[in-house]
Formats: sequence, structure tokens, C-alpha cells
Amino acid sequence: MSNHFHILMEVTPVPEGGISDEVLFQRLGVFYGEAQLAEIAREMEEAAAVRERGEFELAPVDEAGVPLTREAELAIAKIEAAGRVEEIRCRYTRRMHDLSWFMKSLLERFTKWFNGRYKRSGTLWEDRFKSVIVESGTAARTIAAYIDLNPVRAGMVGDPADYRWSSYGEAVGGGKKGNGKKAREGLVRACMSHKGAGFEAEKWKEVSRIYRRAMGMAHGRKSGRAEVGASGHANKNEEEMLATKDNETVLPDLGMAAMLMKRVRYFTDGAVIGSKEFVNEAFAGARERFSKRRKDGARRMRGIGAAASGTLWSIRDLRVGVG
Repeated sequence: MSNHFHILMEVTPVPEGGISDEVLFQRLGVFYGEAQLAEIAREMEEAAAVRERGEFELAPVDEAGVPLTREAELAIAKIEAAGRVEEIRCRYTRRMHDLSWFMKSLLERFTKWFNGRYKRSGTLWEDRFKSVIVESGTAARTIAAYIDLNPVRAGMVGDPADYRWSSYGEAVGGGKKGNGKKAREGLVRACMSHKGAGFEAEKWKEVSRIYRRAMGMAHGRKSGRAEVGASGHANKNEEEMLATKDNETVLPDLGMAAMLMKRVRYFTDGAVIGSKEFVNEAFAGARERFSKRRKDGARRMRGIGAAASGTLWSIRDLRVGVG
């Protein structure tokens, strides 16, 4: 958008057993240049080499004052060196599953680029970011549709497919490479992860109809009217222009469309959005943050959000600005 942006992201758990050095450096390559990557690699290699050579300076006695054998010294030293290698790795891996660190890095790096590009200095963002925990399934699909309808609500375009700077516009329009694969993968995951779908672009034909219907836009297109741009690729995916009797959502079509075309404060300030069970589970996990008088977490959506009442729940009982 012109002065802010929205991201629906999946924060993955730390893999059991950690990640390999190869994966670590692939991820670090997204944020760091070659010189910095080389320095990190050198630091890790030196620590590992010291561990293997056994070049350590250790006290000649143990805690009880008993002299150590050379074998014992080397064994202890290698354990300590292994700890230093892991310390270097943890310096970076612990950030990879931390939303706050990710957003801090993203905002700082964009600010540096923007300030350099437009010859300015100082802060760029007025407030810190807001985050809402969203359950997979209906909640994730609803939030994704709400985000992609932002330019429509703002009067910038009449159809979300016409907005270039969104996942949906990218998925439909094809992007610079003409296929929009990354955007399609993300939307497939957002809409179908609760059914076991991964980042599978090949499922886009199925998902596109569900997703467009969820946005209340299916009735606005007719099959056979795909526009072809200079690249020769269709700007409008014919599959998503097809209406379907079943949009595979629990929310009624008209109520959903009306709700998503307005600002729903729950989607930015609700803290946790999902089924009643999901919200109550999140409440139980953060019980110390709430007063002792509160017995459960799930709160019905009201005002503009009432169209989702009984299907989607919020952990915050908003009373102001809910329409």
C-alpha cells in the first residue's frame, strides 16, 4: 500500500536436530553479502579446525586438583571447541524462527535502501509492527483475502487481480517471469495448509476458484475473457473467473464479501484469530497475561466482524472501532 504493508507468513518451528551448514548458508545468503558470508564461514571453520587439532590451553588439574592426562585435556578441549562452533551457529539460527527479529531486520534494511534511494535520513516507520496469530484453514484464507482486497477497499483498483503489488495480482498476472509461481505457492499454502498442502503451485487452479470466491469476486468475471499481455501470458487466469457453487468455506458468501470490503479491526488488533478451540488454546498458553477473573479466551466478533461470528473468534474483546 502507499504507506504500509501487510504480510501473512508462516513461522516454522525449529527443525528437530537443527539445520545443516548448507541450509544455514543458503538462508544467510538472503540477508548477507558474499564478504560477510565468507567471514562467518571462516569463523566457523577456524573453531572447527581448533577442535580437530587439539590446540588448547587448559589448566593442568581438574576441579579437585588432580592432574589431567593429555587425553583428558584433549577430550575436554574438543567439547569446549564444539560448543564454540555451536555458539556461532546459534547466533544466526535462533533468529530464523523469531518473528520480531525478522520484522526488525526487514524494516531496517528497507529503511536503509529507501533513504539511500531518495537521499533522505532518519526513521521511516511511524509505529512498530502489529502481529496477529492466525489459525490455518478458514482463518488463514480469510486474512489472506482481506489483505489482497486492501487496494480495492482503498479505491486503487476495482478488482484485486489488477493490483500489481499483491500476492493475488502476482499470481494472476504472472509477474516479470510470466508465471507468478512464488505467489501461487504462497496462496496455495495459505488456503490449504490445514489439508496438508505445501507450497505446490500446481494446485493453483483448484485454489484460485476457492480464493476468488472467498473474496466475493467470482461473480465479477466470466470465463473466456482472459486478457493477453505483450509477453503472451494471460493476465487473468481463466480458472479463477469460473464461479463455483461451493466455495469450500463455512462463511456465507455475501456476508463474507461485505465484511472483507470494509476495515475489520479484529484482523489487525485481535491478537489471535481462529476457531473457538484454537483461541482458547492460545489463551491457556498465555494465561499469565490475563486477569484471574477471565475464564476463557475466545470472544465473538462484533460490528463489521459479526459476519464471521461463530466461525472465527478473537482473543481480544474489541469494543471501539469495530463498526
